Amino acid sequence: MKTSLTPFAKFLIALAVVGAIIVGIKFLAPNAGLKMPSFSMGSKVKLPEGVSKDTKVVRIGVVTWGGYAGGQYFNEGFKANVQSRFYKDYGFLVDFVVLDDFVPSRDAWKSDEIDLLWVTADAYTTEVEALAEYKPKFIFQADWSRGGDAIVAREGIKSVNELKGKKVSVAFGTPSHTFLIWLLKAAGMSLNDIEVVEAPSAIDSAQYFKAGRVDAAVVWSPDDEDLIQNVPGSSILRNTKSASHIIADGFFVKEEYLTKNREMLKKLVEGWLIGAAEINSSPEAKERAAQILADGLNQPIAFTKKAIENVRLATYGDNVNFFNVNGTYRGVTGEDIYLEMALEYAKIGLAPARIPAWRTVSDSSLIRDLNLVGNIHGGEAAATFSNSSAGEAFATKQVTVTFPSGAAVITDDAKVTIDREFGNIAKSFGNARVRIEGNTDSVGSREVNVALSKQRAQAVANFLVSRYGFDRSRFIIVGNGPDKPVSDNTTEAGRAANRRTDFQLLQ
Repeated sequence: MKTSLTPFAKFLIALAVVGAIIVGIKFLAPNAGLKMPSFSMGSKVKLPEGVSKDTKVVRIGVVTWGGYAGGQYFNEGFKANVQSRFYKDYGFLVDFVVLDDFVPSRDAWKSDEIDLLWVTADAYTTEVEALAEYKPKFIFQADWSRGGDAIVAREGIKSVNELKGKKVSVAFGTPSHTFLIWLLKAAGMSLNDIEVVEAPSAIDSAQYFKAGRVDAAVVWSPDDEDLIQNVPGSSILRNTKSASHIIADGFFVKEEYLTKNREMLKKLVEGWLIGAAEINSSPEAKERAAQILADGLNQPIAFTKKAIENVRLATYGDNVNFFNVNGTYRGVTGEDIYLEMALEYAKIGLAPARIPAWRTVSDSSLIRDLNLVGNIHGGEAAATFSNSSAGEAFATKQVTVTFPSGAAVITDDAKVTIDREFGNIAKSFGNARVRIEGNTDSVGSREVNVALSKQRAQAVANFLVSRYGFDRSRFIIVGNGPDKPVSDNTTEAGRAANRRTDFQLLQ
């Protein structure tokens, strides 16, 4: 892989020079001609008529993205206003400021012109060091991305594994980049297995693909749909609808601001999560939220409806899980994402080799102090799967899971291997079915080997169900025996390579 952004310091310098104009944009429409709201640094919030000058105002920096709809809906708009439920129910005003440019958004937060600022848990690792003097605290999750990012490939490429050696364009340091890294991990690959073509933004990445410069491109919706309509034979390999727990949006504040405004922030988060729950559960609320976003972002309502549909608005229950408040959650947490991507981004110089512990850059106290009851406030239910047939695999990872000779018992070493090599992938791609194929070498009877390989694949599935609470119907079990060798069975090394378990994520 070729990149000029190896040292972390160079990455920060590059951000400052270039302005990271699109890095901060989460879901910008491809219609570049649409006028975007702007923010003049130093501008003051104009208090609505009749509001006391002593009324507190919370300024929240956001980008053009549907995942913040819960707060904007509860606020009855983007600007501070007396119709806001934050004002009516809690007595303070909220003002949303659209800051689609990365560096100006961080500058506004540092200078106290913005109180809360958006961030994704995966990219948080790339900036916590630069923000250390301000003691940032990630205080709540706003959403999970569910369709905002996609990878489009030219004709003939039907799986992630087939990207090996191919040119793939992606915007560095963005959620698209994170998505690509996870897709490659699911196929047992890394960025070193492809030829990475760095694009300034996901929009540029789409243009590279349209121009025939790359074999595949990580893009934003609806650019993915535009590409498959205009590039003959192209297809969407995957998007974040199945990669369900990879991109998590949230907000951070300065530790000092949190200390001084804890009660107000608790009410802000409570109102925001109530708004998210209402949108999730009511078509009328979702329609109202889409109109509020259309007005506040100056975008067509068709765009804002899709923007909301491309996320899971996080509820109180989702936040309890995200911060693992109860200590028993087995799904993907904020800390999981933060630690995983710290390792991945450190490899390519977008994050320092050592980052602060998650507990020092997050604060779950506001969520712990809340108690929203009722089904609409609960965490998202785990995915369930029917027994109907699944499509082709979009990623295949080969893992050597060692069993005692002639047995299908999962050893402690095998459990560690499964956890390390596939557990996090299965959690992160929570909406994808999984086919587990057991394979053996050619020693012994084929009939015995086929039966044994199926028993071993089933044992692996049973372990995953027990360990992570996955729906048992999610797994398709296959015993290939010696029929699908990947190496030469005449050598010991070849036979060892053939004694493997293949994990496949399915369309």
